[in-house]
Amino acid sequence: MTALVRYRTALLLRSQRWLAPVLLYMAFLGVGVRAGQPVLDSLGYAAAGLLPVTAWLVQVCVTQEPPAARAVVAAAVGGQPRAHLAALLAASGCAGLLGAAATAVVLLISEPTSTDRRAEVALPSAGLAGLLAAACCVLLGAAVGALCTRPLLHRRGWSVAATVLAVLPALVAHGSPAKYAVTGLVTGSHTGTVHVPVLPLLAAVAVAAAAATLACRLTSVRG
Repeated sequence: MTALVRYRTALLLRSQRWLAPVLLYMAFLGVGVRAGQPVLDSLGYAAAGLLPVTAWLVQVCVTQEPPAARAVVAAAVGGQPRAHLAALLAASGCAGLLGAAATAVVLLISEPTSTDRRAEVALPSAGLAGLLAAACCVLLGAAVGALCTRPLLHRRGWSVAATVLAVLPALVAHGSPAKYAVTGLVTGSHTGTVHVPVLPLLAAVAVAAAAATLACRLTSVRG
């Protein structure tokens, strides 16, 4: 599986189709993250932007090969579910690295204070909370991407429309792990309290695993 994920990642990087979502995320950070801002607010903002970007990267990675090439890869690795899972892991891994880099930049340029500048914020705890919140958003984005593209939806137009409609609820709907993780950072910034989103991360892992399992099983039926 490791070699297959490396192959999918190399294919994604060589295709340069990752440029659009990554540039969009960089523009998103450029608009909302400034040097000297409270660190928890900026970490929440940076994490939230990862959800749609991850969904986009998943769709790019899953659909970057023509059907004939997908059939050859599936035959070589023992089935379409295994090949499909590798694509999901490659896209999620790339999004995770992007989120880790963004978190590091935010920690370097932000002020370790509360929103009103009256309380100090411990950077190690803030960094851990920011990384876990980013992981929550990456996992939810991967779930959205997996459910809004092949094999569930084959038409590009329907896939894009479904992704756009699903991203916002995944981020702001009541009960969303991503919402709780991001909200914990933003509300904690008011008092300088760091809320490490362990439970939201566990819930996000469960959601992403369920979505990936469904998508991979359906590849044998719907291609």
